[in-house]
Amino acid sequence: MIWNSWNDFWAMGGYGLYVWGSFGVTALCMLVEIFWVKHARAQALNQIANELAAEQNSKEWS
Repeated sequence: MIWNSWNDFWAMGGYGLYVWGSFGVTALCMLVEIFWVKHARAQALNQIANELAAEQNSKEWS
C-alpha cells in the first residue's frame, strides 16, 4: 500500500478506524497484562513471606 500523505497513512485506505482501534486495544491488553502479572507476583511473594514468618513463629513457640 502506498500512502501519499500522513492522512492517507492514518486512514489506511478507509480501514483506519478498524486498524488503529485494533492496535490500540491490543496495546492496552498487553499493558494490562504486564501490570496484572506484576501484581500477582507481588501477592505471591507476600504470601510466601507471610507463610515463612508464620512457620518461624511456630518453631519459636515449640
